[in-house]
Amino acid sequence: MSDSTEDPAPASNQGRQIRESLALSSVMSGAFVVMSGCAASKILGLLRNVVIGHQFGTSREYEMFLAAIAVPDTVFQVLAGGAVASSFIPVFARYWTQGERADAWRLTSALANLAFLGLGAVAVLVGVFAPLLVPLLVPGWPAADQIYTVNLVRILLICPALFAISTLATSTLNALDRFLLAAAAPLMYNLALCAGALFLRPLGAEGLAISAVAGASLHLLVQAPGLLRIGMRYTPTLGLNLAGTWEVAKLAGPRVLGLGVYQINQLVTIALATFLGSGSVAYLSYAWLVLMVPLGMVGMSISTATFPSLARETAAGEMDEARQTFQFGIRIICAISLAAAAALLVLARPTVGLLLERGEFGPEAATATAFALSFYALGLPGHGVIEIVSRAFYAMRDTATPVRVAAGAVILNIALSLILMRTSLGFGGLALANATAAITEATTLSILLQRRLGWIEPGTFFPFLARAGLAALLLAIAALVVLTPLSSHLDIDQWTGQATSLASAGLVGSLVYVVAIRALGVLEPARAVALLLRRS
Repeated sequence: MSDSTEDPAPASNQGRQIRESLALSSVMSGAFVVMSGCAASKILGLLRNVVIGHQFGTSREYEMFLAAIAVPDTVFQVLAGGAVASSFIPVFARYWTQGERADAWRLTSALANLAFLGLGAVAVLVGVFAPLLVPLLVPGWPAADQIYTVNLVRILLICPALFAISTLATSTLNALDRFLLAAAAPLMYNLALCAGALFLRPLGAEGLAISAVAGASLHLLVQAPGLLRIGMRYTPTLGLNLAGTWEVAKLAGPRVLGLGVYQINQLVTIALATFLGSGSVAYLSYAWLVLMVPLGMVGMSISTATFPSLARETAAGEMDEARQTFQFGIRIICAISLAAAAALLVLARPTVGLLLERGEFGPEAATATAFALSFYALGLPGHGVIEIVSRAFYAMRDTATPVRVAAGAVILNIALSLILMRTSLGFGGLALANATAAITEATTLSILLQRRLGWIEPGTFFPFLARAGLAALLLAIAALVVLTPLSSHLDIDQWTGQATSLASAGLVGSLVYVVAIRALGVLEPARAVALLLRRS
């Protein structure tokens, strides 16, 4: 028998490994762009928080802005936010991979038109009934503060329609692996809020509201050149005769319900915090925004870059490739988010102090915010896993399962919040409830995905998780060993003491973590870097 007819399995396996490596390199390349944009956005977000904290502190004025912006956020998130990305990208990807480009652009145009008309109408109705809605949102505040919040709500209701179209633009660019301008969009929003806090401070919270509207406009406009470069063709249609429009609506339906429940949870958290003393709403908001830095840079960026590949691979029936993409993504997210959570638990106070403690944001506010952050940090790995596991379901055009699980998590969150806020934890109990619900949701979603597709593979994933968790624990211990003696010799309320303790403990903890993951065989972070370098 000739060599050409011998066992082709080794060559076949080698070819598959090469394809998988190239696919993962593409994912990491996209993730790097998204992560870079996210890093820049989060740095600007921190700068925004520094500026706002300096100008407003944890004042009632800032809390009124936070409460007011929750209303248009709810309108956007429920009717467009998550539903656009999770429902649109799989349908758009199918049109695109099948060569039906004209229908792909018709679908994009139709959804943009429907979002603008629908959200515009809802915004008008919410604005009319705002005087009835706001007292339900902030029941613990006096009438004068509620009236001022109503005015802020009406200004901010311009944002949902703008963000809906902008999110559709982001999803379109991401579906075609064009991540740069999509990642730049949040930068514009944060820059606008920074400018508003600095230059519109005499207008009070209304200045922040005006700058938020400007930021939403820039969020959309910065992506326009990218849409033109990929050849998008706008059509003034509602797409009612296009099958993809109805498919997106069908997929979005369960997601809309789930997001509605989730947003109710967010509003309930604000409402409960209004009974826990002045500053509680602000403490929780600042802490959550700090947590969003590692969550955005790792969980969201890797999941965002992974999702288009998952959608294309599942649409093409390439389930082995999709499984490899998913497993690589979830392991990277778990390894890094566990380390970030451990670091935040130990270093919450110097982190918050160094970032925010200046101007109107004093030591008491920094300590209270760090208290909330330490509880939020417990849920960071859960939030990261939710990001990618839910997208695995979305890639299979199953939006119902993540929604049902999220609804259960929201119910758990509210129930725990009502219990824990009555303990000595106070507003910290609300953060702990959020973390517990996130871990529960992530675990449940993972179990369901394993039952359906076997993608989790407990025999290998759980030992990996244990090793990554041990490395994170060693990080926390090392950082604590360094931080404890420093705290007695440094003034933690001064930026020099905060910077010294954070740099020293953070550096030692990071070095211990790097050595630990190599010794324990947690190779995914190093592999991600290698794939990225190969791609570049």
